[in-house]
Amino acid sequence: MAKRIPADFHMHTHHSGDSEAPMEMMIEKAIERKVPEICITEHMDFDYPVNEHDTAGIFEVNTDEYMAETVILKEKYKDRITVNFGIELGLQPHLVERNSEYAKSYPFDFIIGSNHLCNGKDPYYMSFYEERSEKEAFTEFFESTLENIKLFDDFDVLGHLDYIVRYAPNLNKSYKYKDYSDVLDEILKTLISKGKGLDINTKSIYSEPSLGDPNPSREIISRYKELGGEILTFGSDAHKPEHVALGFETAVHIVKSCHFKYYATFSQRKASFHKL
Repeated sequence: MAKRIPADFHMHTHHSGDSEAPMEMMIEKAIERKVPEICITEHMDFDYPVNEHDTAGIFEVNTDEYMAETVILKEKYKDRITVNFGIELGLQPHLVERNSEYAKSYPFDFIIGSNHLCNGKDPYYMSFYEERSEKEAFTEFFESTLENIKLFDDFDVLGHLDYIVRYAPNLNKSYKYKDYSDVLDEILKTLISKGKGLDINTKSIYSEPSLGDPNPSREIISRYKELGGEILTFGSDAHKPEHVALGFETAVHIVKSCHFKYYATFSQRKASFHKL
């Protein structure tokens, strides 16, 4: 009997400012692809900077509307798929208290903590890399991630740890774990000490050009295991129905090659483990 694909615990719908996907279409696609369980994780990035591309509040979900639709569809599809209510929180040092209050204000099943901004700038944009080396930009991103996870506790997994390599001028061509091992090891040790996991994010596998690795890279996944880490969730980071659970076969192969035998899902902020 063929193994079922893992649960997809990172996806966005029309409630996120960067997606127009109807929630019901995301659920239907997950069912079509025989995904056993999903968690929708809309964006909540308080104080995201306004620029020529992004309007004020673009990444701040209307949580009441989002929760209301999730409750309706969770019930509608309960005999076909498990639908969980999650959030992707944008981490910034000055938002620790605000994010903590928000996380406790709703009955989330699962919270991803993601480092989207470094000192108010998003590595998605080329301006982040101007007038400095790629290594300097990567180092700032990882140091910012470490600062955020030391300050903030109310999340379950760290989102797409090396997200920056998706958008860097040379992508991951010159990116190697060993060049940043000091700060990356500190990030992983901090996560493990706090009982936090990694989001195995497949967007960098199925996007063009494909990076060949998920975020984080297989070297980081392997190192997390060596240091004693056990908690992994899989996430497509889909913003469209056609991207739900894409890249999972490759990601599972990579994770298993790093000696993981189980992956996690979350309900009411508690982990359950499933054989890969």
